Amino acid sequence: MTEKEPHAPSANASSSPQLARGLSERHIQMIALGGAIGTGLFMGAGKNIAVAGTSILIIYALVGFFMYMVMRAMGEVLLSKLDYRSFADFVADYLGPKASFYLGWSYWLSWVVTCIADVVVCGGYMQYWFPEMSAWIPALITLGLLCMFNLLSVKMFGEAEFWFALIKVITIVALIFTGLWMVSTGWTSPDGVQASLHHLSDPAVFLPHGVTGFLAGFQIAIFSYTGIELLGTMTAETRDPEKILPKAINAIPLRIIIFYMLSMVVIIAVTSWAAISPDVSPFVTLFAKAGLPAAAAIINFVALTSAMSSANSGVYSSTRMLYGLSVEKHAHRQFRILSRSTRIPVRSLLFSCFCMLSGTLLLFLVPNVMTLFTIVSTLAAILVIYSWAMILVAYLAYRKQRPELHAQSRFKMPAGIVMSWISLLFFAFSVVIMVFDPDTLAALCAMPLWFGLLWIVWRLKARKAQALKALRST
Repeated sequence: MTEKEPHAPSANASSSPQLARGLSERHIQMIALGGAIGTGLFMGAGKNIAVAGTSILIIYALVGFFMYMVMRAMGEVLLSKLDYRSFADFVADYLGPKASFYLGWSYWLSWVVTCIADVVVCGGYMQYWFPEMSAWIPALITLGLLCMFNLLSVKMFGEAEFWFALIKVITIVALIFTGLWMVSTGWTSPDGVQASLHHLSDPAVFLPHGVTGFLAGFQIAIFSYTGIELLGTMTAETRDPEKILPKAINAIPLRIIIFYMLSMVVIIAVTSWAAISPDVSPFVTLFAKAGLPAAAAIINFVALTSAMSSANSGVYSSTRMLYGLSVEKHAHRQFRILSRSTRIPVRSLLFSCFCMLSGTLLLFLVPNVMTLFTIVSTLAAILVIYSWAMILVAYLAYRKQRPELHAQSRFKMPAGIVMSWISLLFFAFSVVIMVFDPDTLAALCAMPLWFGLLWIVWRLKARKAQALKALRST
């Protein structure tokens, strides 16, 4: 199979019906904001603080910085050609169809398994109010509702995500202000812990479990940031991408400081490191110390909407990625068919939801919600790291092959080439440290099976194309 020339326009893309540009600036800004606040922040922060201590602030800052670099690289290349539907398109242009095939299917799978993880957790959250209910019932209902939202129109997806994200934002802002008030007034909890910034400066809790604990914190932090790159799958459905995309990407650092750094600061300052449990959301602990008796129920509701928000993004993103794969002839042609009225890739949506449904039914085999969540979320995190790395590699190819486009760009990545290489090294480091944790090691061992399957399918696809070419030539 011949490689496509760099930056050559796709005939399939130009001849196929176009997706509807139904996402406004309001939708994109809130989706970008919600994408930066994942389930990992609400439920994983306690474990992260417990293992890493106050060094968790450095971890979130480091991961956030390199995520921002990925977004800047992605934004520059996407805006160099507005025909791109997603970052998989520019990977195809600069790294060839094989790289696009591997990336597209891997990113599709990452969102399928992320969505499975999130709807599974939704089932667990609903058991808080209905303990006798089987987790698979609310999990399947959640998946059905999100499939319906995405079937109606892209604007309906945007509206659902807008309100999901708004709930998360309001909760974290409330936590920050509550925590700051408790610190400023010297609040003392019933167990005798006084809220104070001294809890942050105590040398004993900077690395309470040594370097091992510090390294363990990266795994959850990376999963927490999963979804920020979702902006890179919305370009084709954004009304004014040249204006909206840079604005949304440039706002990421401030959002990381507010929603990750400040929330961690007030949680540790109010609760103290020793009182933070890895098994309980620190958000619940802080609101409980503030004397809010309904804290557990409120945070459970917010965590439920957070998981639904992530699952909603998963349904959307996997559908658009499968649609793009079909347009590039990396998936069956049926997946590129759009509905006449809403221009939604319905068959891509239904197939993706069917795969998510099949994965959700694993609750029958693994009834423990958190065990299943750990397995699938780790697989998703590794696949997303691969996707981030491919974006950076494609950016380096873009800089080498089309320097004139970089020169014309109004949204250049800062120190692009140097920062791309440093970011790639950081992601390689993130994968290496997963070897030392039994759960993440198991997921790493499963990855060769997935890429081996992709290699087999690609080889069969290439042989079929060669056979067709030989048949036509005769």
